[in-house]
Amino acid sequence: MRSVGFLSERQRRFAWLGFLLAAFQAPLAAKLVNDASWFFAVVVALVVATVIIADDAERRRPETVDYVE
Repeated sequence: MRSVGFLSERQRRFAWLGFLLAAFQAPLAAKLVNDASWFFAVVVALVVATVIIADDAERRRPETVDYVE
């Protein structure tokens, strides 16, 4: 059985949705807005991507097995 990460499946789907929305919004805002406020969307996308990667690493970690000696 695969180990469970710290995000539930629903939270994981919302994290992917948030990442995709922020990643697509950043270049569009950079083109339409003259100030650097689009950079906030880049930072949010990077933070959400880091959480998704950490959850992936937690899910891929092998389960600990208790050996009886």
